[in-house]
Amino acid sequence: MPTEKRMDQKFAIVVSRYNESITEKLREGAQATLQRHGVAPDAIEVVRVPGAWELPLATQWLVNSRPYLAAVIAIGVVIKGETTHDQHINRFVTLALGQISLNSGIPVALGVLTCDTLQQAVDRAGGKLGNKGEEAAEAALAMVQLRPHKGADA
Repeated sequence: MPTEKRMDQKFAIVVSRYNESITEKLREGAQATLQRHGVAPDAIEVVRVPGAWELPLATQWLVNSRPYLAAVIAIGVVIKGETTHDQHINRFVTLALGQISLNSGIPVALGVLTCDTLQQAVDRAGGKLGNKGEEAAEAALAMVQLRPHKGADA
């Protein structure tokens, strides 16, 4: 449901370049969702990193250098290969992003697909299962609304 009023808060989207045909669709979905909810285009900073592995460090740099951020949306795609490499990446990325959110108090929405096949990723990036970038943006917006304001009892 679109919000009529303009949000003055700033958001960041950290997006992996690896599997770019998928991650760009997720980023587009996240960005469009933020704008639909009143976030001005110039209040959305997009930062691109080489792969999912780099998402936590870039996110950490953002929350440390831009304390005014309302939320960060981390977007990536990890597709299973012939080894267990994907499991190690997925575990590190999800745990690290969660820890960054807890340590900083800034919501970090998880828009990282962990798929067995390329088709599963396609289906989740605007295909038959929707756009998980949109869902990550919705989660970020919900957490921003939920966050207690300074001086509020929490």
